[in-house]
Amino acid sequence: MSIKNDMVVQFNYTLRDEQGEVLETNEGSDPIVYLHGHNNMMPGVEDAIAGKSFGEKFTVTLAPETTYGVRDEAAIQRVSVKHLQGEKVWKAGMHALLNTEQGQRQVTVIKVGKFMATVDVNHPLAGRELSFDLEVIAARDATDEELAHGHAHGKGGHHH
Repeated sequence: MSIKNDMVVQFNYTLRDEQGEVLETNEGSDPIVYLHGHNNMMPGVEDAIAGKSFGEKFTVTLAPETTYGVRDEAAIQRVSVKHLQGEKVWKAGMHALLNTEQGQRQVTVIKVGKFMATVDVNHPLAGRELSFDLEVIAARDATDEELAHGHAHGKGGHHH
């Protein structure tokens, strides 16, 4: 069965940088689960999985526009240190979580003062060409409820 829109897909991945170094993997963990064709997955990965069959393993190298986005050099902000989440003491180069109107964002601390910090709100992997080793573990047709809600339910999916 080929992967198409309105299917719940489970896959494993290993994310590599331009030099082939592993940045992330879910190896040894539960597979990633998403509803295909409903903007629940980064576009490059979803496009790469489309048309594949379960059990298929492959590698795809993706441009920043289809993964974590192009770097925006103007995406530097000053925020109150008290809004940074994840550590008690902050230093340049550390990653923090910051609540925004669009939800939580991961930011990179550039400079820290006593009360204010300068942060880069670009995703840490923005602007990079990345390779994904992908393995489609399983796929099934989505239920009517999953289609109505726009996301996968159950283990690895959304729980109501």
